[in-house]
Amino acid sequence: MNTRLPAVTVVGSINLDIIATTDRLPTAGETIGSGVLSQQPGGKGANQAVAAARLGGSARMVGAVGGDGQGRVMLSSLSSVGVDVSDVAVLDGFATGTALIVVDRDGENQIVVCPGANSGFSLEGVSFSAEETVLCQLEVGLPVVMEAARRASGFFALNAAPAMDLPAELLERCDLVIVNETEYELIPALSGAKLVAVTYGADGSAMFERGVRVASAPAAAVTVANTIGAGDAFCAALVMGLRSGLSYGSALAVANAVGADAVGDASSQPDLGRLEEYVARVADAGVAAR
Repeated sequence: MNTRLPAVTVVGSINLDIIATTDRLPTAGETIGSGVLSQQPGGKGANQAVAAARLGGSARMVGAVGGDGQGRVMLSSLSSVGVDVSDVAVLDGFATGTALIVVDRDGENQIVVCPGANSGFSLEGVSFSAEETVLCQLEVGLPVVMEAARRASGFFALNAAPAMDLPAELLERCDLVIVNETEYELIPALSGAKLVAVTYGADGSAMFERGVRVASAPAAAVTVANTIGAGDAFCAALVMGLRSGLSYGSALAVANAVGADAVGDASSQPDLGRLEEYVARVADAGVAAR
């Protein structure tokens, strides 16, 4: 493994997460009382940038917040963990993106995202170096993701969530696509992508080259507190592991360990150790990547 961790630039969403924790999720038309309300920084893009920084990488965030108090809080939160926010636009006339989330006692959730400023920014004036790893998701407009893919000259990764049809040009540009098992089924074109990582929850994760499984790793057992930020932590760790020279199987095992720590934390942006600590943990545990 290369001890110099890669520079990661995340192009994506920045949200305020408003979370109601309840014993169970409501059904259609049902009202459930006795919820506990909390607010915290979130958004798939911001979550991934924070995870990259906490894992010890150099992290830059490209996105947008509104010209409101919530936007200032989001910028302060990102900066406080070492994320470079110089390319986060502050858009007057837009509200900061907001996610309304209900989480039950088992960590399962329902989420409604109100994109706000996430739908209003562009990449004007933003550049990428060949050394940077660029990581995108689909909580921002597809045109922004397409533009990032065209501009990025180095390693380009896409967390294809939420699931949608992807242009052939975008898929061919992706050096790596990361999805969960549901998203993999909802995007048939991924079977032809050059490299796809798929997460299976308690069943671990696997890597596919042009639809052929080439590696897999088991999940780590953990008590679930919140699944909201776990996938984002997995994405950051997997990209950093691969770019640091880990094999497919080892990178999956390390990302699974990071995701396990994240799912055991109630925060959308959980505390994490440095990447090399997870590499050592996986090695010491003798995790059998295949």
